Amino acid sequence: MKDNIRLHGFNNLTSSLSFNIYDICYAKTEQQREEYIDYIDELYNAERLTQILKDVTNIIGAHILNIARQDYDPHGASVTVLIAEHELTDESENEVGPGPLPETVVAHLDKSHVTVHTYPESHPDGGISTFRLDIDVSTCGMISPLKALNYLIHSFDSDIVTMDYRVRGFTRDESGRKLFIDHPITSIQDYLSEDTKNAYQMIDVNVYQENMFHTKMLLKDFELDNYLFGIDKNKLTFEEAADIEARLRKEMLEIFYSRNIE
Repeated sequence: MKDNIRLHGFNNLTSSLSFNIYDICYAKTEQQREEYIDYIDELYNAERLTQILKDVTNIIGAHILNIARQDYDPHGASVTVLIAEHELTDESENEVGPGPLPETVVAHLDKSHVTVHTYPESHPDGGISTFRLDIDVSTCGMISPLKALNYLIHSFDSDIVTMDYRVRGFTRDESGRKLFIDHPITSIQDYLSEDTKNAYQMIDVNVYQENMFHTKMLLKDFELDNYLFGIDKNKLTFEEAADIEARLRKEMLEIFYSRNIE
């Protein structure tokens, strides 16, 4: 909020940040695919996701009222956190800027919410397994979801990330003039750390007149070892390694561009 703007009453704008994070892997056999899903399920269990939400709560300037969490059988977890906005004493906490770095999760603020859903997926054709997280952070008042962006991206293995940010509704200044956004923004990229921007290929599709901003990211570096689960790269022939890499790259490009590549 600009220093020269005084609101009439509460800030009624809603800032919503939604993004999907994808982790891609190659697991050749049925057993390897099952072990990969078990690994992901344990890595992102309710306990760890609860800690991530606690960190997000601190980052955006809120405090926790209550936590409920549950791990499901055979896979998945959910966490619900009730949160209230802090009374901010430091003016810098009001600023919208890059935040710190580092299945279903739901966090409710008194006027806002955070949700995370996980989707482990695999298919025997091609040996590709994909783990997806859908994360939504919606806030009202002075707290901003953008402050948690870098921390959340770095909290997960992020091969592909798609992000949408939108400011909805309006609030009024003391003269009664409507405000449809309370901070300058040209791109979600403005709120990413330099190491994140250097690590990813990024594309923007923004609708400025609607206060809608879309950015999608594809990891630049590709090291086959990082995508093999239960497989020793040194035991693969050159042809096998090249075929697996081609399948993985095809999967990543199809997700990034949201279309099948024949």
